[in-house]
Amino acid sequence: MNTFTSRALIRLELSRALRNRKFLFFSVVYPAALFLLIAGNADSGEMIGGLSLPTYMMVSMASFGALTAVLMGNSERIAKERESGWVRQLRLTALPGRGYVLAKTASAAVVSLPSIVVVFVVAALAKGVHLAAWQWLALTGTVWAGSLVFAALGVALGYLATGDAVRPLTMVVYFGLSMLGGLWMPMTTFPQWLRNIAEWLPTHAYAALGQAIELGSAPGARDLATLAVYFALFVGGAAWLYRKDAQKA
Repeated sequence: MNTFTSRALIRLELSRALRNRKFLFFSVVYPAALFLLIAGNADSGEMIGGLSLPTYMMVSMASFGALTAVLMGNSERIAKERESGWVRQLRLTALPGRGYVLAKTASAAVVSLPSIVVVFVVAALAKGVHLAAWQWLALTGTVWAGSLVFAALGVALGYLATGDAVRPLTMVVYFGLSMLGGLWMPMTTFPQWLRNIAEWLPTHAYAALGQAIELGSAPGARDLATLAVYFALFVGGAAWLYRKDAQKA
């Protein structure tokens, strides 16, 4: 892999994302505002799964913000780059296909970090969420690392749809995973049949990892396995679609 070219592409991707004010609003400000809206009028004694509602929703909204950053940012940008010929030009450079996918995934993951941190800061300052220092560090690392699963999904969606079709497709996936995975509301409000489906979604496993840390427990083996399987599927799908797209070019 041409490391220099990969690093240059990562810097370019970061620069483009940070200049996009609309993207920054929806990936950084919107999740924190949604957290305040949901937890703002909560009964201080309300508990969900052994956690207060603000503590429970803090991880959900941090996961939602990271999901927004890596999924919405990657898919539409890749689809447009394919149509504009930018991806074809990159194939003429020393950058291999795996370097392109790595650069897209890495840059998306870096941008997702502020989404996570802002929600945590707002929860601590505005709603008095208190955790041990190791829990804050473990939460940040876990939620950030877990966002790579959805960064890979964003790459796959970018190669699956055209520039015109990618936005509605991504929105369906984005809102579907967010709502059904329990990021917007506790799954205890779901009917049992819907809860049975939601438990197998990657977004549910993603938030459950952080909620386990908040409870002082180790992440569940089933949740880790679920995310690992989805990550393998999304990366495999993205790689296959990239090769298919290269053959067309």
